[in-house]
Amino acid sequence: MSRISWHQYFLAQSHLLSLRSTCTRLAVGATIVRDKRIIAGGYNGSIAGGEHCIDNGCYVIESHCVRTIHAEMNAILQCAKFGVGTDHAEIYVTHFPCLQCCKAIIQAGIKTVYYANDYKNHPYAIELFEKASVTVEKVPFTPLSMDPNADKMKTLVEQLLNELEDNGISNESIKGYRNEYKQLLNDF
Repeated sequence: MSRISWHQYFLAQSHLLSLRSTCTRLAVGATIVRDKRIIAGGYNGSIAGGEHCIDNGCYVIESHCVRTIHAEMNAILQCAKFGVGTDHAEIYVTHFPCLQCCKAIIQAGIKTVYYANDYKNHPYAIELFEKASVTVEKVPFTPLSMDPNADKMKTLVEQLLNELEDNGISNESIKGYRNEYKQLLNDF
């Protein structure tokens, strides 16, 4: 069995954290890493003890929900709360950081941002990251890489589809099954 890469490992953690999000608009998770060790994690949600968007709806002002604290900020604040340094750390985020989180990441001394999905990538955020010499890299996240049986399942499904085709199932049906299979892989 092969192990998943470090990038996939830390992005998996960020995606897991995003499942705790209380935002109804976009679930985001962030993991701060130093020396291949997780030092903090966060997700977007309300302040401790505050009202949550999933309970009371978003509190939107000028197209932004002001109720939530972003995942990156929550992770950075967790480090501050517990006295954990972020200088020269890396952050793994499910989505490209917003402009405000970009500035916080720079000020926290984080030197590398890895993200899985583009999301309103602000040109000024990109410019600020460049000026601050923060490396930013998009790393596609593949949840199937976490399943040690993924390759075996793919092979089995392909064999079954080929057998169905060999046994006279209509091309239209086979095409439909193949399309559903590809969509499941994309959704995963």
